[in-house]
Amino acid sequence: MFTGIITDVATIVRATPTSAGREFVLRSVYEGLTDGESIACDGVCLTVREAGAGTFTVAAIVTTLERTTLGDWAEGRRVNTERAMALGDRLGGHLVAGHVDASVEVTGVATKDDARLVDLAIPAEWMPLMVPHGSIAVNGVSLTINDVLADGVQISLIEYTLRHTMLGDLRRGDRVNIEADLVGKYVQQLAAPHLPSAAHRLPSR
Repeated sequence: MFTGIITDVATIVRATPTSAGREFVLRSVYEGLTDGESIACDGVCLTVREAGAGTFTVAAIVTTLERTTLGDWAEGRRVNTERAMALGDRLGGHLVAGHVDASVEVTGVATKDDARLVDLAIPAEWMPLMVPHGSIAVNGVSLTINDVLADGVQISLIEYTLRHTMLGDLRRGDRVNIEADLVGKYVQQLAAPHLPSAAHRLPSR
């Protein structure tokens, strides 16, 4: 479980194809990582296969590569990272599972006053969980939905987020990993049998 508060921007120093998918070695400031530990990389929960001095290794299977942006990762790319939260930690963002719901396109980027507004195209099946001023994780970053659009959402990035994550590099046409609010998913799933239409059910994976 994660909070969506990014604590390091790691750099991919090696990306290697494997029989099961791809393996990535990332350079990071983290100390004390242990083999088998969960870590979120651009919002994807991965397992530390090997922790070294200033680096760690993770792997992604083919299914993960298809459902997320990890299939596009290459050496030199910088990614948002967060270690799994510990019980008793402050929950500065919101509950993030690290289970990406969709890889979506950035459809617009604009600047307004001191904020950067980013529009995201959201698949229709996930739109019922997009709530004005609700929570969404974008590349692992806990954000507030600034506005709900006809076919997506708009997020507003403040200066701190631009400095401490890779979201400031987003351009129109880029793809990002999104995770809808976890609490909203459970509420919708529990309410679905009592609603008149099955259209309110979450998509099966």
